[in-house]
Amino acid sequence: MSDPTPSSSASPVDVSERLPLLDVLRGFALCGVFVSNSFAWFSGRVLMPREQAQALAATPFEAVVSALYHFFVNQKFVTLFAFLFGLGFSIQLQRAERRGASVVPVYSRRLLVLLGIGATHLTALWVGDVLSTYALLGFALLLFRQRSDRTLLTWVGVLLVAVPLGVPVLQHYGPILLHGAQAAAEAAKATDDLEARLREQLFVGLSSDSLWTTQAANAHFLTFMLPQFKRLFWMATILGRFLLGLLAGRHLLLQDLERHRSLHRKLLGWGLVLGVLGNGAMVGVQRLRILGLVDPAKDGWMVILSAIHELGFLGLAAAYVAVFALLFQREPWRKRMQVLAPVGRMALTNYLMQTVVSLCIYDGWGLGLIGKLPPSSCMALALAVFALQVPLSHAWLSRFRFGPAEWLWRSLTYGQRQPMRHALKPSPAGVPGAR
Repeated sequence: MSDPTPSSSASPVDVSERLPLLDVLRGFALCGVFVSNSFAWFSGRVLMPREQAQALAATPFEAVVSALYHFFVNQKFVTLFAFLFGLGFSIQLQRAERRGASVVPVYSRRLLVLLGIGATHLTALWVGDVLSTYALLGFALLLFRQRSDRTLLTWVGVLLVAVPLGVPVLQHYGPILLHGAQAAAEAAKATDDLEARLREQLFVGLSSDSLWTTQAANAHFLTFMLPQFKRLFWMATILGRFLLGLLAGRHLLLQDLERHRSLHRKLLGWGLVLGVLGNGAMVGVQRLRILGLVDPAKDGWMVILSAIHELGFLGLAAAYVAVFALLFQREPWRKRMQVLAPVGRMALTNYLMQTVVSLCIYDGWGLGLIGKLPPSSCMALALAVFALQVPLSHAWLSRFRFGPAEWLWRSLTYGQRQPMRHALKPSPAGVPGAR
């Protein structure tokens, strides 16, 4: 991404300055995130008792669909989205440096506006919002902008390997050492029972035919979820993924594809190895849990699974990036893949739209499908909605420079109303009006 003329004043990125591959990847990631959110949250699957959720996936076909979801989708696209967020920060930093300006003022305003949008989404619509978390952790990226590659890699290792390995170990064995095995088991059971009751309350609330009741249940569950220690654990992994994106952007991994072709091939190979091992272990253990052959509360060895899973998530997400980077260098594939670019350009609008549409489909005041659909139907519905967003994004951006949410974000960031429609170009006859 390059500025045609150096300037000390910050302004929104023009369409001509965008990197098409990043928009394509962002659109691809948004599809996977939506499928994941629909499969787990909007459908009510993570809120139902385990037996009820398993009953919806009891047939061999649904079991296969669930296994494929956990292997190829679960956490891979969230990982990819976080990586792209960090890479986007790196590009903003490079643009600011070329202007001879500091990235901090504009970037901080961007994050504050995003935090406001995310907080509204979180409290008024859906407890699973990720925008507010991205905004908060985005400020942490400012602390790393001038750090060396070695420092960044060290923190990546801490956040994505040491934390997923060390925290579960401390959570499992710490209470045992302090209070004894029996007292620790009773305390863990009480915590699990409390969380199960609160999830059930949220499920009942979302099943109500009253919009007020559903959103009140969302807000009530939020008061329980926000202070949870596991949320800090989750935020640590997101920051680690941000830092990987910052590193990739710093070394132009996706900006200069030709120069990094051999690296992308290696990334594809190693990503597939880690992805198959890590996600294969996850799917296998989940099957053993369904069969009642393993129990996380009793089998201490399972504490290492978080670290193994994280490597699996990173591996497969890296493989996805490498595949797109390699195919994007071939003209026929580039043309096909760019169908996703408009979706990525207005990712914020599409993300918020996905929430609204999903609440209308699943909540009791809408179609009331929460807790009623098997995994295959949830995924098919998500893909159908996303398929509609693709032509809608193309149609919108053929007339306007930004998506509605992106326009609001930029206008509030720069403190002035941004031009929404494309600038008109003179027609061949010299009459304004042709684009």
